[in-house]
Amino acid sequence: MSWILPSVILAVSTLCSGAILENVADLNALNLTFDFIVVGGGTAGNVVANRLSENPNHKILVLEAGGSNTGVLDIIVPSFCREATPNTAQDWNYTTTPQVGLNGRSIAHNRGFVLGGSSSVSKSFIVEHQYYMVYTRGSKEDFNRWAAVTEDDGWSWDNLLPYMTKNEIWSPPADNHNTAGKFDPAVHGFEGITAVSLSGFPTPIDSRIIAATSELEGYPFNLDMNSGNPIGVGWGQLTVKDGERSSSATSYLASQFLGRPNLYVLLNARVTRVLETSGAVRTVEFVQDLNGEPLTLTATKEVILSAGSIGTPNILLHSGIGNSSTLTTLGIQPVHNLPSVGQNLSDHTLLFLSFLVNSTNTFETAVHNATLAAEEFAQWNTSRTGPLVDNPLSHIGWLRVPNNSPVFEQFGDPSAGPNTPHFELIIANGMIPPPPPEGNFLSVVPVVVSPASRGSVTLNTNDLLADPLINPNHLGSEVDVFIMREAVKSAVRFTTAPAWDDYVLSAVGLNATTDAEIDAFVRANAATIYHPVGTASMSPRSAAWGVVDPDLRVKGLTGLRVVDLSVVPFIPAAHTQAAAYIIGERASDLIKESWN
Repeated sequence: MSWILPSVILAVSTLCSGAILENVADLNALNLTFDFIVVGGGTAGNVVANRLSENPNHKILVLEAGGSNTGVLDIIVPSFCREATPNTAQDWNYTTTPQVGLNGRSIAHNRGFVLGGSSSVSKSFIVEHQYYMVYTRGSKEDFNRWAAVTEDDGWSWDNLLPYMTKNEIWSPPADNHNTAGKFDPAVHGFEGITAVSLSGFPTPIDSRIIAATSELEGYPFNLDMNSGNPIGVGWGQLTVKDGERSSSATSYLASQFLGRPNLYVLLNARVTRVLETSGAVRTVEFVQDLNGEPLTLTATKEVILSAGSIGTPNILLHSGIGNSSTLTTLGIQPVHNLPSVGQNLSDHTLLFLSFLVNSTNTFETAVHNATLAAEEFAQWNTSRTGPLVDNPLSHIGWLRVPNNSPVFEQFGDPSAGPNTPHFELIIANGMIPPPPPEGNFLSVVPVVVSPASRGSVTLNTNDLLADPLINPNHLGSEVDVFIMREAVKSAVRFTTAPAWDDYVLSAVGLNATTDAEIDAFVRANAATIYHPVGTASMSPRSAAWGVVDPDLRVKGLTGLRVVDLSVVPFIPAAHTQAAAYIIGERASDLIKESWN
């Protein structure tokens, strides 16, 4: 259950209400014509809205399907991110199709249904965090692969690095502790918009983690995983400022930007289709009442789809933009044959793995002690300090399986290169899922971050308001199963470092000793970290495959671009929040150049 906080309890920074509207009638009363309509007030969409509104001659409208992020406690308090979803008013509350690789299980596939999108609800774990505010860019090789596959060097690491620093304003941690030796200032931005920081409250396992990096071979310390070379174990970086979450809604739509007279946001505006008029796709159809009549608005220059890797293909398909044969079968009138729409879905598969520990100083203590929990909240509420200023993880490891693994001889290596991780280990001072009534725990959570599996987003009805069919195809490749198996072994091995002596007692639920037993455990328990990408993928301008050209224009159409993680051809070995911001920043310049 999400917490909605009365203003008498919590004083939070609110968005300027002048440019945020909740009813289309209020918008119509302004009698405005918009140059650009951005569909989706999420991570990338708000970047585009902000940057395009820098030109006072352009009027920009953002249509956001969800409501306001203001005053929602689970969104504001970093440590409460696990409560933001699922089954809340801020979540689309999707589920996947039965996953063959997960023993036929359907799993939750939560997405942000609120201003700020998934950067507001931050899930990336099943309990939930879209991104958990984690800020990781990925490897240089990840982005250079984008440049190679699109035949556009603008998507290379070196050419995107200015956008990375332009997005970021490095901020001191909430407790203002000395951060020397915990990050590399040379690779960060200090004059941007999205706040990035280090944990603002120490945990008792911090020193054990760092010690383990020198005690065990294969877990080297990495000063800064955002340098382009992420391999190793290092301090986690997160989008938090002054003890509060920094999302695209609180940063790119902060009051100083919403004070611009040319930037408007309409909430509760669920876009169902984009429509062609006068030879261009510049009209959007939307509803504010799910039982009401559809409404339309037309941009004079461009419509920018930023509805995410699920929402964007869903809108395109219902608009008749997709595989014409399939659409005809569903009773949808084909408008433009583009078979790649909804294909190439890629996601990161996660397995919650916890260890019983000899300690009472973990997350669980406050979960089991209402008085302590109230004290922690009171500290946060009065000073924005204490354990609630952080997300659950403190450190992350980015690691590879051996390059000579036999599975690669048969299926190939799905990573972007030898300096790109195959898997991630998320390390946290407690059990990330809801813990049992007793006990204290350590989490070392393995994630497949260079998957070979591909899935899809498709339709099974022409009902505009029906959920699409989401099939990430988790562990659908033998390579992914192998990587996850090795990641589980690596997680267990990490806890055998001398630093954990007399601390780690036993793994929770994992009694497997053979590869087959590990695989069975994984298939029965794995889930997603909620990083879907690729469903409107970029490809070279001359390519018959793909959905958008490297400039993010939808192939073969005028007036329509896609700016969100759906354009990513290969998922980065990273939490995807940073990539969404980077895409939004570069796309903004591409759009500006078109209308200079």
